[in-house]
Amino acid sequence: MTARRARRIGAVAVVCVIVALPIGCSGDAADEAQVAAALEASAPTTFETRNGRSLAGRLFGPDDAGAGVVLAHGYAADQREWFPFADRLGDAGYRVLTFNFRGYCPDGDGGCSEGRRSVEDTPADLRSAIEALRDDGVSRVAVVGSSMGGTAALLVAADADLAAVVALSAPAQFEGLALGPDVLAAVEEPKLFIAGTEDAAAASTAQTFFDSSLQPKRLEILTTGDHGAEILRGNQGEIARNAILGWLDAYLADDAGP
Repeated sequence: MTARRARRIGAVAVVCVIVALPIGCSGDAADEAQVAAALEASAPTTFETRNGRSLAGRLFGPDDAGAGVVLAHGYAADQREWFPFADRLGDAGYRVLTFNFRGYCPDGDGGCSEGRRSVEDTPADLRSAIEALRDDGVSRVAVVGSSMGGTAALLVAADADLAAVVALSAPAQFEGLALGPDVLAAVEEPKLFIAGTEDAAAASTAQTFFDSSLQPKRLEILTTGDHGAEILRGNQGEIARNAILGWLDAYLADDAGP
């Protein structure tokens, strides 16, 4: 049994003990256990943007993986929203980098990125994260983005030579970011769009993105009101997680087709 597997069994045992208590186990407690396991199985890192800003991140998964994923957070969040899913991707064999865009500083385990928040700079920050993961030894990279991070992912995919891109609830326009049909038409990478039916604007935009995109592409409109990475933790979470893992396995994994 590996040390990582032993840690995982220990984390599950803690959850089971909590469930056995008369007061039960809330979803928050289960989330905290997942985050604790993810933190134990990962390591903090930093990397610089091209203009010298130091961004805080965290690395998950095997350090000798040839395929990796950058996870880009949403405007109202930070890299912590990805920790449990990043850990799951790491267990699937991918090297995973979460990070805070410039100016996001939850501190502690969440890390602290330098600079002032700037939505317009999110594509540049994401490009730096992709470069950092490649510098870590990863040759094939995919990007998964939540809301604002999803828009940045699609903008970057037009010229970043990615293996695949996934956008959850990505807006077409947001505080200086603009993603039109001409940009989408230039994205040759396999694209997965995910949104919820009760998040009407995001669902409509995802449909528009899908219609404007080249193959290979896939659209998942799920019966939820959750937005961005929240979808992964909500009532449709397992469906969304499996859809993303399936997409990555098809186009990113070391034995995936070209």
